Amino acid sequence: MTHTSPNTIRADFSAAMSAMYRAEVPAYGTLLQLVADTNAHALAADSKLKASLAATGDLARLNEERHGAIRLGTSQELANMGRLFGVMGMYPVGYYDLSVAGIPVHSTAFRPVDQASLAANPFRVFTSLLRLDLVQDASLRRRAQEQLEDRQIFTPDCLRLTEKAEVEGGLCADDAQSFVREALETFRWHASAPVTENFYNELHDTHRLIADVVCFRGPHINHLTPRTLDIDLAQAEMPIRGIEPKAVVEGPPPRRVPILLRQTSFKALTEAVRFKGASSHGMHTARFGEIEQRGAALTPKGRALYDRLLVEARDAMVPAADGSNAEAYMAHLGDVFSAFPDDFADMHRAGLAYGRRAATGLEPITYEDFLPVSAAGIFQSNLGDGAVQTIGESPNKAAFEDALGMKVADEFALYATMAEDVVPV
Repeated sequence: MTHTSPNTIRADFSAAMSAMYRAEVPAYGTLLQLVADTNAHALAADSKLKASLAATGDLARLNEERHGAIRLGTSQELANMGRLFGVMGMYPVGYYDLSVAGIPVHSTAFRPVDQASLAANPFRVFTSLLRLDLVQDASLRRRAQEQLEDRQIFTPDCLRLTEKAEVEGGLCADDAQSFVREALETFRWHASAPVTENFYNELHDTHRLIADVVCFRGPHINHLTPRTLDIDLAQAEMPIRGIEPKAVVEGPPPRRVPILLRQTSFKALTEAVRFKGASSHGMHTARFGEIEQRGAALTPKGRALYDRLLVEARDAMVPAADGSNAEAYMAHLGDVFSAFPDDFADMHRAGLAYGRRAATGLEPITYEDFLPVSAAGIFQSNLGDGAVQTIGESPNKAAFEDALGMKVADEFALYATMAEDVVPV
């Protein structure tokens, strides 16, 4: 029996997810058009950029590239989600501790890991696991745990087809189509909640993200993120198209040679929810729209320099949630990052970035992962200024991997295998 390639299943799932989210969140469609227009402008204005993207394979995948994000509640949900993504050729890469920003989750990114699979379709999902151990109220923690253990976020056929793929080494075409359809149900938004509004409010008052995870039937996709080639232009265009962006772009400042990841988003939607036993609708705020710009993957040495400069910048100035110091902050960030070389050949020679040979010469390897501070910044801006941040920093990679049932891959090791002529660091 011929099996459908995991790359094909992943591409079909990504397209189905995008169509579903566009129907659920119409502003996402506006965002897609904005990114398409921005990318067309960037390519028309910069022939060298277009040639570089073509040489590295990024041009062919650009219009299909997006990432999603979900938040899970239990170890079993995480383990089964890892199995589900495995059917699509997506594997856990990296460990992210968001408790450093007062957010009670830790995370990984499920994504393709080899160059051929990334070129075929680079869809990735930033997947977070709720850490109820960081909630101080023992009674609330127990009731939240009971609520989570009482739900099943996967359809029976999704679990059956996942197991079939594992046992048989893949899925035939008909089963692959059924798998995509069944898996999509896990990520669908439900406007009814299986909890009372009082319980929702208790969790919400402790931390808004806890309420978002515990109080719904499943881990509704909370954003899908297309890739832009000019995030500053996209940020400026959002208000023109009726979308309110967050105050500043997260990540490094604008550069001639982009590095790592820059992200922005529109504010989370306030949506009507019917709570258990309620005669009228309540409200919930969680889902939003995000845009990202990807740059060069940095070596451990380059990442250490990036982290040091970002800490230096934020020790002196933190961007205000209301945007009141946005211009000053971006100028300050640019000044601090002048210490980071802005020529790729210089970056590569100094052992700061991964590169490989292409027809156009030495080209940067695209960063395929996420930044903890950027991720936290997006989370915080969409939780709102009133979110209670009482969680202390508490990384626990071992516990996360135990829940997942497998080790997370080291992103630096993956980039090193993709690189050619990398300066030793």
